[in-house]
Amino acid sequence: MPSPSEKPKNDDKDTELVRAINGGRQDLFYELVNRYEKSLYNFGLRMCDNPSDAEDMVQDTFLNVFKYLEGFRYETKFRNWLYRVATSACLKKKRRSKYAPDRELSLDEFLPADESAVSMDLPGWASQPLDQVLDGELAGVIRQALLDLPEKYRLVAVLRDVEGFTTQETADILDLTPTNIKVRLHRARLFLREALKYYYETE
Repeated sequence: MPSPSEKPKNDDKDTELVRAINGGRQDLFYELVNRYEKSLYNFGLRMCDNPSDAEDMVQDTFLNVFKYLEGFRYETKFRNWLYRVATSACLKKKRRSKYAPDRELSLDEFLPADESAVSMDLPGWASQPLDQVLDGELAGVIRQALLDLPEKYRLVAVLRDVEGFTTQETADILDLTPTNIKVRLHRARLFLREALKYYYETE
């Protein structure tokens, strides 16, 4: 699985592949699947924390991509469009899942009154190679902290700090304004920092 520090595949290659598929080479669709199935599966795990739901989300995503690929607009990156489809599939799957929590946590229960002091810089754990961060006890703390976030904050944190999308790209994927993304990311990072602070203090 590629780490967050690695750049996504050249989008020109994605565009070239999509054009070929839409031009009649549907046999090449499996190349798109091979290119993105692992990253989408991990995205699903971070959102749902259930392998079965993540697998179903990946399957639903590629079924929808296959169905609607002819309508893909080439002015946007295919990867951005793919994650928009995946996000929709993930949210639908999560709401149907028996593993979905009965009640989401409210950030107000955990965050300090002054949120302005929190830096909007990429958190340290997000810029480390994923195989280092997601192994061991600290990985469990980060994973659980992400899962404890309300869905709207978790999506932004995962897309921005794990998948590496820009603020504008995340806004496009979620159909929100960049300002809205910045506010949600700010609060999500604050919650995650508080979770890590508690972890280090108890250690």
